[in-house]
Amino acid sequence: MTASVQVGVPAEVKDRERRVALTPPAVHVLAERGHRVLVQTGAGEGAGFRDDDFVAEGARLTGDPAEVWGSDVVVKVKEPQPAEYRYLRPGLTLFGYLHLAAEPDLTAALVDSGCRAYAFETLEDAHGLPLLAPMSEVAGRAASIVGAHHLSAAMGGSGTLMGGAAGVPPAKVVVIGLGVAGGIAARGARGLGAHVTGVDVDLDRLYRYRLDGTLDASQSSEPSLVAGHVREADLVIGAALVPGARAPVVVSEAVVASMRPGSVIVDLAIDQGGCVATARPTSLSAPTYVTHGVVHYCVTNVPGQFPRTASAALSAAVINRAVPLVDGVAEGRAGGPDDRPELHGAANVVDGRVVHPAVAEALGYD
Repeated sequence: MTASVQVGVPAEVKDRERRVALTPPAVHVLAERGHRVLVQTGAGEGAGFRDDDFVAEGARLTGDPAEVWGSDVVVKVKEPQPAEYRYLRPGLTLFGYLHLAAEPDLTAALVDSGCRAYAFETLEDAHGLPLLAPMSEVAGRAASIVGAHHLSAAMGGSGTLMGGAAGVPPAKVVVIGLGVAGGIAARGARGLGAHVTGVDVDLDRLYRYRLDGTLDASQSSEPSLVAGHVREADLVIGAALVPGARAPVVVSEAVVASMRPGSVIVDLAIDQGGCVATARPTSLSAPTYVTHGVVHYCVTNVPGQFPRTASAALSAAVINRAVPLVDGVAEGRAGGPDDRPELHGAANVVDGRVVHPAVAEALGYD
């Protein structure tokens, strides 16, 4: 029988973030294994999960976030916000989205605290990034919808309809990076009737998406060639990703300045710093700004707009990795990046050291 530890699920405090990392069925899995689960009151309400739902599956409730953060393991969706840094401490194991390559202050706080921080987005298996993929899917589906919405004149866009009209050409959409998020965003834009150009370093991906009809055109990622497509685009969706590292900047400020006024950029890579030079993080309360006449949508928690779907998808993926992490903590063996094969690549900061190579390189740590 595995030794018991306490797992805390805090309410998210990032702007308009309504997701919860573990849903009631996931709580049941941990409780069945003998672990104690402490959920902050109201943590699941924004996603449609009542406090009573958690209690019915074996959780205990508290209204005190400090008590939740006092757990052995804290599982949460978004990276700790500055107001939460005070809860970081030695002996704490944190599991959530961290995106440290774009968060030097958070990285320093984690290092200084002596806690152990595991990131959803860098955990790898033979098929890719299993804890990033569910939210990439949600973000990709949202990107074309968000982009189409902000192209309307009422939202400050050029007034271009994605599918055009009889005798009028459709909007031109450029999708940079055809991983999970970018591929689904491209399909969404194509479904709305847009003319879609895909950009990727992987020629096999470009071939596949051309072959299945998702793309009208494709382009490898040479900046000078990409620039020509971006200048003509009505909507650019950035989804370039290097796991753990800062996103590569594919679109320069000069290219953004050359775009038509009222064009829209949706940078889904903003969590990792963004792949457009003029991108800077925005919130769901204030999602856009205009630079060089171009509307920029750079929200760092796009799936937070669809919390019920996103929470259910995330929790289903996370619980299979949370179990070995929590069991490892209970047995006193968690902490090293290779401690459990199910957690390969997840360890980012352990006992005062940055242990993920891409994060260390991006931020200048040894």
